[in-house]
Amino acid sequence: MKMKKYLSFLVLGLLISCSGGGDDNPPTPPLPDPPSAATLVFPFENSECNTGVDLNTDFSEVTFEWNASENTDVYTLEVINLNSSTPPQTLFTSETTATLAIAKGTPFSWSITSRNNESQESAESESWLFYNAGTIVNYPPFPATILEPESGSTAVKNQNDEVVFDWDGTDVEDDIVSYELFFATGSPNTLTSVYVGADSSFAISGLESGSVNYWKVITTDAQGNNSDSGVYDFKVQ
Repeated sequence: MKMKKYLSFLVLGLLISCSGGGDDNPPTPPLPDPPSAATLVFPFENSECNTGVDLNTDFSEVTFEWNASENTDVYTLEVINLNSSTPPQTLFTSETTATLAIAKGTPFSWSITSRNNESQESAESESWLFYNAGTIVNYPPFPATILEPESGSTAVKNQNDEVVFDWDGTDVEDDIVSYELFFATGSPNTLTSVYVGADSSFAISGLESGSVNYWKVITTDAQGNNSDSGVYDFKVQ
């Protein structure tokens, strides 16, 4: 009788020890791999796009192409009219091509954002510039790309007490002849030309710490066509 009781307790103990109380700290599932950046294909960078489908005298349909990126479920195409302050045109797709109606004879930038459904992260492609073909024979330069100081940033003076201004210019015909830098302190309404030349960099000394400043660049090509970068603001540290 005692032996039977002993065996019963032993079996019960084994059952309890085997069943356990469960794992209070289950393993954390691995994080999903973030998407990679797409590689742009067409329209070509710094080019004239002349393969669009005419819609009317003002607009044509352009098909944008890019290479697939890893770990991507959705692509966002963003196309920006560089001559307008209107919001970018955007389109969401799981494909690697998309078609948009855009203005003729107009400079644009375009880029792709890659996303997947299991990650909060995204990946940005390069941003390419192009002109959508129109009736223009000689296209103006693309508006200069402002590099430093960026709009809304705080610029740090170098050891010579200078703030260095850098920008980048491109043109379909590759015939840029000059840049003109306009600068103002306190108000964009007082912008004044402070530099004209072929270099895409210029330094200004003696700017007061804490001051709010404004600048823009006008780019001119060999045909006399020009483009305006738009006004950018920055503070001085």
